[in-house]
Amino acid sequence: MENRNFIRTIIEEDVKAKKHDRIATRFPPEPNGFLHLGHARSIIMNYTLAKDFQGTFNLRFDDTNPLKEDTLFIEAIKEDITWLQCPWDELFYASDYFDEMYARAHRLIDQGLAYVCDLSAEQIKETRGDLKTPGTPSPYRNRSIEENKALFIAMKEGQFPDGARVLRAKIDMASPNMNLRDPVLYRIQHAYHFNTKDAWCIYPMYDFAHPLEDAIEGITHSLCSLEFEDHRPLYDWCVQHTQMPKVPRQIEFGKLRIANEIMGKRYIKQLVDNGVVSGWDDPRLVTLSGLRKRGIPPQAIHQFIQALGLPKSQGETELEMLFEATRDVLGTAAPRVHAILDPIKVTLINHPGTLEPLDVPFHKDNEALGSRNLPFGPTLYIEREDFIEEKPNKKWKRWALGIEVRLMHAYFIKAESVVKNDRGEIVEIKATYDVLTKSGSDFNERKPNGTIHFVEASTAVPITVHLYDSLLLPDHDKDAPLESKLNPQSLVTLQGVIEPHLEGVTTPQVQFTRLGYFKRDEQDESVYHRIVPLKSSFK
Repeated sequence: MENRNFIRTIIEEDVKAKKHDRIATRFPPEPNGFLHLGHARSIIMNYTLAKDFQGTFNLRFDDTNPLKEDTLFIEAIKEDITWLQCPWDELFYASDYFDEMYARAHRLIDQGLAYVCDLSAEQIKETRGDLKTPGTPSPYRNRSIEENKALFIAMKEGQFPDGARVLRAKIDMASPNMNLRDPVLYRIQHAYHFNTKDAWCIYPMYDFAHPLEDAIEGITHSLCSLEFEDHRPLYDWCVQHTQMPKVPRQIEFGKLRIANEIMGKRYIKQLVDNGVVSGWDDPRLVTLSGLRKRGIPPQAIHQFIQALGLPKSQGETELEMLFEATRDVLGTAAPRVHAILDPIKVTLINHPGTLEPLDVPFHKDNEALGSRNLPFGPTLYIEREDFIEEKPNKKWKRWALGIEVRLMHAYFIKAESVVKNDRGEIVEIKATYDVLTKSGSDFNERKPNGTIHFVEASTAVPITVHLYDSLLLPDHDKDAPLESKLNPQSLVTLQGVIEPHLEGVTTPQVQFTRLGYFKRDEQDESVYHRIVPLKSSFK
């Protein structure tokens, strides 16, 4: 589909006005966690807009806080973006520009636009004022240019401990925009950096580093979420007063929020650290690695993001919209196989005992997927919910005592009697089948009560199946602690069976007939993850 949005219109106007030789966008994650579905909007839109205008798309790691960052996250982010099929043209690190940023900070000092401040972080916060009260200027605000340069050099050389001093911009302590009240540009942090090692003990703050990174790379349109709208004046101030030769334009769009899902890295990390989930790639999470493990195809995420577009305002979206895109993508692409998640035994008392191979296509609407031999024999498994002892009413279109149903791809069967255990539970159904009613024959003398699927018992392959639901209770109190909002039924594990001979299935995603779409686990082929149910339960 053609994705129209206000940012595309802006870029079209800029191209028409010949403001840029080449459009350039970027995705700038901080490597302090795994990517989630919210990041997918930024990745896909930045990538798509760049390619639609024959421009470039960069991946840049905003690695300016070594205390929280790790190469583990860098590799995971690269893997996620590759899987999402949004290849970057250039890979950069903010730390690549530390020398340039340091020089530009000196340029601010030389203009009297930055000063070294000895106030602690708490004192700076206390003297910043609020929306009704102007801030109180730092007692160090009027240090001379020479003193500021000497102190800033001493900061870089490691002469002061963490938190002793910072470099602040000198803008306006009475500005109605709190971000312009002499923001901190550099802080002291004696920490090992994975890229620059021990070369630096001062690190730039995000609001200073980010605009310079964009300008250095020649980014033309710096797309970010709406929370950075109030930061735009500082973004522009930094680019202008550090005298960067290229001037990027920051444009904000609404952040993607998914109703009743945990999105924030901090909360996801809490779940991982506390063992509530199996890791950042737990299929119940909306991390990209979790969605990949669950079996959501990247094409579905693209379809989902493109359908949402880039709104100017914040809003919530239901995850079911992604699930519907998943069904659309897998509808004819996923082979259909028979699996039983809650087996009950069926014995055909009039069967001769020899297994019969039924030639069955993997998908009736996709011949390219081929076919397989589905075994049929005297002992079968069906879904427990497909049988009741007595037919309740005309709306019941499955199996009951004394009535016939069709076994999909096979024959009519009729339930003759049931076997129960000591608790009165049905453990076996004794039935007969009609050899004249084979699927594909011209038999039409009577109509079955419905069609159900089956797995032949002697060749059935045991499987473990994980069913997923939201981690959060649907009607939780948003202000309650996270632990009290967790859904105890977010993961249900079942022991089922699946038909044999799936060697011809080359895709990890399959459709379990009548049950939903599932993905075979990459590490253990006996484990399947439910991607989505066959039909939406969204109301």
